[in-house]
Amino acid sequence: MSVLDALQATLADEHAALYTYGVLGARTSQASSPALFETLTAGYRRHRARRDQLQLMVRDAGGDPVAAEPAYDLDGSLLRPPQLERAAADLEASSVEMLLALVAQSTGAVREWALTEATWSAVHRLRLGEVAETWPGAPELDRA
Repeated sequence: MSVLDALQATLADEHAALYTYGVLGARTSQASSPALFETLTAGYRRHRARRDQLQLMVRDAGGDPVAAEPAYDLDGSLLRPPQLERAAADLEASSVEMLLALVAQSTGAVREWALTEATWSAVHRLRLGEVAETWPGAPELDRA
């Protein structure tokens, strides 16, 4: 896989993440769950900035950024705060895996950026109530 291919795959993942965070945020009440609302909003903003940066990186690598899908398949039963937190945590786990795949395929500034973003997503999972993992983004290494 080339760096451009890895950037495109990561960008496609970010399009899905933004869509998902939008749905999760719409199902969260700022009045009744202010902490969850703020955590989801922070995730949405970070992924939006990440998507924008990836589009620039793809162009810099000589590609045309992959477009977002018109819609993504989500579980319609995600209605309660614990379900929303779990869905967001799962999304961040997927992001860590995708970003670490980009780390493996890149060098220099792209690698540094991807590692910084993977670290942010791993820490954000903790804000969403998940427990720390020995090898975030590499479940095959976690033998606990």
